[in-house]
Amino acid sequence: MDGDDTPRTAEAPRAAPRVICIGGGRGGVGKSLLTTNLGVYLAQIGRDVVIADADPSGAGVHAMLGLDVAPSAPTSDDEPCEPVATPVQGLRLVPSAFDPAASALLRPSRPHRWALRLERLQADYVIVDLGAGASNAALDLFLGADVGVCVTVPEPPAIEATYRFLRALYVRRLRRSLVKERFRLRLVDRATQHLGALPTPLEIIEAIARFDVGVANLARAELAQLQPQLVVSQTRLRADLDLGGSMRMLADRCLGIDLDYLGHVEHDDAVWLTVRRRRPLLIDSPTSKSARNVERIARRVLALVTSRDGRAAEPAPRSRPTAAPLTLYETLVVPRGASDEEVRRAYKRQREVYAAGSLPLTSLLYGDALASEQRLLDEAHDTLLDPARRRAYDHSTFPEPEPAPPPTPIGEGGAVGAERAMLEAELLREIGPDTHFTGALLRKVREARGIELADVAARTKIALSHLRALEEEAFATLPAVVYTRGFVQELAKALGLDPSHVARSYLARMREALALAGRASR
Repeated sequence: MDGDDTPRTAEAPRAAPRVICIGGGRGGVGKSLLTTNLGVYLAQIGRDVVIADADPSGAGVHAMLGLDVAPSAPTSDDEPCEPVATPVQGLRLVPSAFDPAASALLRPSRPHRWALRLERLQADYVIVDLGAGASNAALDLFLGADVGVCVTVPEPPAIEATYRFLRALYVRRLRRSLVKERFRLRLVDRATQHLGALPTPLEIIEAIARFDVGVANLARAELAQLQPQLVVSQTRLRADLDLGGSMRMLADRCLGIDLDYLGHVEHDDAVWLTVRRRRPLLIDSPTSKSARNVERIARRVLALVTSRDGRAAEPAPRSRPTAAPLTLYETLVVPRGASDEEVRRAYKRQREVYAAGSLPLTSLLYGDALASEQRLLDEAHDTLLDPARRRAYDHSTFPEPEPAPPPTPIGEGGAVGAERAMLEAELLREIGPDTHFTGALLRKVREARGIELADVAARTKIALSHLRALEEEAFATLPAVVYTRGFVQELAKALGLDPSHVARSYLARMREALALAGRASR
């Protein structure tokens, strides 16, 4: 039964729905795909979900959900905004606030009133597809959401559009915070008039500080409140998988924005096949690589929203103040106790990020500014690999004897930590002396521990293909039981589980599945 058919008259008033906005600048990067399948994931785990298609270039989510036509928008501001049912139980679609034919807002007042209607919907979650562009309406919806997600692809135009969206997001937030203080707003306009179109937040704060330190501190506080998330879609190469972490680091250093990286979605033929079939990816091809990527992102979004329930959203503590200069260790993204080999590897990674023409560096640094960053990398490399120079630097920079805590690994942020906490809580309820371990449960334990499958392969010397087969329960591709038992035990040790219990329950499941397959073949 669709969630809209359930009577609510006898129920207590529900809290306002959690709003998730999907945006980020350029079109065609996968925002509608993520919106649709995030809604499907939440509906499949029992949540009441409404999707709002706010793409100014034309509604398209309805086609991905198998609907023939998009829902009709209200003809009057007084007319209620009623969601319509979709083929997915628990998932509804709300009429758009935009006129697809004119590619423009119906009325100037429409976005604000439409957003208020979304907040009054009877649902657990409202997911808004903002489409392409950075209009004031899209920025306001993104800023008002509980979670805002930017989607990009590994292409220079899309990456530049994402950075521009983040810059516009900050300018919009700052101006909204000063809308009732005209004197300060005029001061901001005067301080930034020479900076050109869409300067970086750090440039804006620096310019304001020359006129009024108090307003600059307010602008810095508004910057600290920005908590956008990032998803990289259509990844093909190994370098594409590192793009999100690099963009997160560069957004922090060059823009001053704490951009949390949620994950990637691999380029997969299953995606366009499901779009052609007019069915959501998680329903039409749930075992595909891209579907698993989307599920992981959805879990992280859910964990992030859940971690903010019951309290005001607060920015995670930054590893350094926004205006503070980087240390040589922070420049290379290594802890103070890093070995020479770790310094060399980190230097190689950073040189790739700061190379001329680097993908994540698109539109951020070039010319003299880029050359200055490259010189700083060389200085960090030479200083930290020279024992005498390193001791002198440490003594002058860190008078305290205790080493500083290691920085957060690139690509991990609040969403990853929230996801792990949620998975750990679930595992405490699931794992006991009578637990039957499945491949899915072993994967869940590994992800909750924050361990990559490649790290398990390196530690246990088990082929990556065999580890994947264990998690996917591809029993036919595994070797003889005597070898598989050893693989399962080593995997259990790497995950901190009881090897005997895990192997016993997993192999019992494997034997049963192989026996059923054998009977079916006869």
